Amino acid sequence: MLIEARGSAATPGAESIFAEVLADVLRVDRVSVDSHFFDELGADSLVMAHFCARVRKRGNLPSVSMRDVYRHPTIASLAAALADVAPSSPRPAVPAAIEPPTPTNTREYILCGVLQGLFFLVYSYLAVLAIVTGYEWVSAGASAVAMYLRLVLASSAAFLVVSAVPIAAKWVLVGRWKAQQIRLWSLAYVRFWIVKTLVRSSPAARLFIGTPLYLLYLRALGAKIGPGVVIFSRRVPVCTDLLTIGAGTVIRKEAIFLCYRAQAGRLETGPVTLGRDVFVGERSVLDINTCMGDGAQLGHASALHSGQAVPAGEWRHGCPAQRTDVDYVRVPPARCGTLRRAAYSAAALLAVLLLYLPLVQVGFSLAIVAASSLAEVLVPSARAGTLWGLVIEALIFSLVLFFGLALVGLLLTGAVSRVLNAFIKPDTVYPLYGFHDAAHRAIARIGRMRFFTYLFGDSSYIVHFLQWLGYRLSPVMQTGVNFGTEVMHANPSLSAVGTGTMVADGLHLVNDEVSSTSFRVSRVAIGPQNFLGNDVTYPAGGRTGDNVLLGTKVLVPLDGKIREGVGLLGAPCFEIPRSVERDMRFDHLRTGEALRRGLAAKNRCDLQTIGVFLFTRWVGVFLFALLYLAALELYDVLPHGVTAGFFGLSVVVTAVYLTGVQRCIIALRPVRPTICSIYHPDFWSAERIWKVHPIHYLHTFDGTPFKNLLWRLMGVRVGRRVFDDGAHISEPTLTAIGDESVLNYRSKIQCHSQEDGTFKCDRTTVGAGCTIGVGAFILYGVTMGDGSVLAADSFLMKGEYVPARARWGGNPAREM
Repeated sequence: MLIEARGSAATPGAESIFAEVLADVLRVDRVSVDSHFFDELGADSLVMAHFCARVRKRGNLPSVSMRDVYRHPTIASLAAALADVAPSSPRPAVPAAIEPPTPTNTREYILCGVLQGLFFLVYSYLAVLAIVTGYEWVSAGASAVAMYLRLVLASSAAFLVVSAVPIAAKWVLVGRWKAQQIRLWSLAYVRFWIVKTLVRSSPAARLFIGTPLYLLYLRALGAKIGPGVVIFSRRVPVCTDLLTIGAGTVIRKEAIFLCYRAQAGRLETGPVTLGRDVFVGERSVLDINTCMGDGAQLGHASALHSGQAVPAGEWRHGCPAQRTDVDYVRVPPARCGTLRRAAYSAAALLAVLLLYLPLVQVGFSLAIVAASSLAEVLVPSARAGTLWGLVIEALIFSLVLFFGLALVGLLLTGAVSRVLNAFIKPDTVYPLYGFHDAAHRAIARIGRMRFFTYLFGDSSYIVHFLQWLGYRLSPVMQTGVNFGTEVMHANPSLSAVGTGTMVADGLHLVNDEVSSTSFRVSRVAIGPQNFLGNDVTYPAGGRTGDNVLLGTKVLVPLDGKIREGVGLLGAPCFEIPRSVERDMRFDHLRTGEALRRGLAAKNRCDLQTIGVFLFTRWVGVFLFALLYLAALELYDVLPHGVTAGFFGLSVVVTAVYLTGVQRCIIALRPVRPTICSIYHPDFWSAERIWKVHPIHYLHTFDGTPFKNLLWRLMGVRVGRRVFDDGAHISEPTLTAIGDESVLNYRSKIQCHSQEDGTFKCDRTTVGAGCTIGVGAFILYGVTMGDGSVLAADSFLMKGEYVPARARWGGNPAREM
């Protein structure tokens, strides 16, 4: 092999080795040390990830990361930048930063699953008993007014009891949480799982997020929270005794601060301490053993890794967080006293107890009665209580419930958003806990509804749905993939996306700015001809313009010049090429007659996919309704334990059905490693798999052995005793996870990327005993060696190789 290398006094050997390795990766005879990796050699991020991995394997050179490659895009500049770095010394078998895994065993694993199943059955029994008893008592009312009063009392009592059970269970089963290690699948872990499941499923944690009532709930669980704190995050902390929050602190939506994490073979609990007037941004992650001083700030899409501390008054962002001059609290304070907070909390509680809960129960009961009456009219031979009668009743009930709610919801989402938006003026400061705040929260809550974005996402129809909500998208350049299946916003009427922009899944538009006493909404505008990767949090005031590529999990800049015609990657972000030659091979399919034919064919396929989604989800509702109605119908015929079993079985059967549906769709057209256009049938079949993915339903089984069974049913190659605390795996058949590995809360393994008009996917392998941190993200073509660790909120780029027993972290991830 011939290598064109220019000798350097500082690094003659490094340049030669770099050139040799890169030439081998590119499969060419020679590489000039002055040639630009992307502009002249035509490499892309996947190729350069392979280059970095091979350099690290040589062992006689400094470690090279993707950030180094982008900052120094020639061999000469890269070697010069690393000239002062001493050659890597042999690494120890087990680095000091990684503790050895805690051993687990199959007997405890099985016993844990049995106990978790028994707990679910007991809880189902109590739920059925309470539902039937309450229904009989309410029905015994002498008049409509009496029945309504009884309904309010019954629903209020049930609400208070269900809210109190997690608090009682926590204090009885655990007492006070303390910093410790809990072996996975042990009896101590079973107690942890019961408390975690109850705490996260509590209606108090779901209905009162962002209000002082939620703070009372956390205090009852042992959290130390000062006055004036505002928590908007729906990620409920579990080990609450280890959580300390000072007065006036703000925690934004989707922030994660669990006070625990999983490592190979164990759970580790540790404190999270926030001082007074602290700000924690959207989608940020606070690992255990982290703290922030008074007045400190952590920006959006940022993370504090275990052991990090932010001094008082300091501002940080990025992963792991580093100092910044960006102020993330940009809204002035407003008058918001104790009386205002108390009045808002009382109004919220009364609205739930007097309106929300009774209406839900009345609507549900009326739907069951109507279904039963209609079944008798349509099929007189189907007598009540018979199997055929139950099937007809469940069929009608599920049709009315699923398609009726879908149609009504579709009409109301846009109408309600537009009506409420008339009461909120952009760029106007309002106090929290008032009428304007209530209207804003209602609009934002509608923006978190995922059913319709899942229904229309990855198709041409998502554009029309977002315009119905209020998005400003004109003029639309239809591509068939303008938006993915997950799009969230705080205010759709103040959201604008430019012509020709394409967005992958997980876009979160932050239209609102919040302090501990005030808020305001502002316009968020994304320029034309952009491409946004997965899980991008775009705040108001983002400093990007036309023709920008925003990489996966990028930290959108809020300062400096307006970026145009470049790519941005990482947290904090740095510039990369907007695109490379290899990503332009299908550009001819995005214009003219080729686009018209391709888009028409994709639209036909998308209609079929939407039909498959609706039909399969409706059948899931039908199965659930059938078993649920059977439990109620047979309550006085069979022992109560059997009817409770029907109720529990409805959850299991639905889960097995939904996972089986996806496996069947995969079998019809298996996903294989490929590079193709978004107008190729291989891409459309991948979209169908994402559409029917039951990920949100699978979270019911987080932290149990049953989750592994469901992953195997979907096609994931899962090893023994894998612990999954709430991960997402987008392409099951392309994913392999080794024995006793750990997937933390909201971690993600995604075996594909879609950039502009090009779709790429490849296999990802996670070795035995690996740990993927809370909120971490792994792209396709990745290999993690046995025992390796990926830190919280990190982004492991495509094609990376993590050596065995190495610890990586950051965005993009590199060896720590």
